[in-house]
Amino acid sequence: MIHKIYREQQLNCDIATAWKFFSSANNLSEITPKDMNFIVLTKMTDDEIFEGMIIDYYVSPILGIKMKWKTEITQVDFQKSFTDFQKKGPYKLWNHHHEFIVNEEGVLMKDTVDYELPLGFLGEIAHTIFVRKKLEHVFSYRYKVLEERFNKKTK
Repeated sequence: MIHKIYREQQLNCDIATAWKFFSSANNLSEITPKDMNFIVLTKMTDDEIFEGMIIDYYVSPILGIKMKWKTEITQVDFQKSFTDFQKKGPYKLWNHHHEFIVNEEGVLMKDTVDYELPLGFLGEIAHTIFVRKKLEHVFSYRYKVLEERFNKKTK
């Protein structure tokens, strides 16, 4: 069964700042909970994202077990959106669309993830017991870090 995660967050910055941060795989570790042991393996000389770009990671989503994760950037619309698609990793399907909408307060960022677990019925049981909660934790952590980074009020 395909599941969906949708989140949006208002960022108090300009589009160039938002795009530079989110389109750089080097920043993923910062917005991923430490217990996931997320490590970007691909060495990037610059942060320019492009269609066809392949990025390799290590991630430990369950019980500290290290897994390889390979994504491909399948769509880029400069300073508007990009999509990363899992080519190899813990999911049967992982398609993550990032959208950036300029408004009077800065940039509204939207995340839509379509995902499916492997192993059919057993995957659905795992989703019910812990995967959904883990993903909620990941996106809540990300929200908190981004609030601190982009929306912290100065006195």
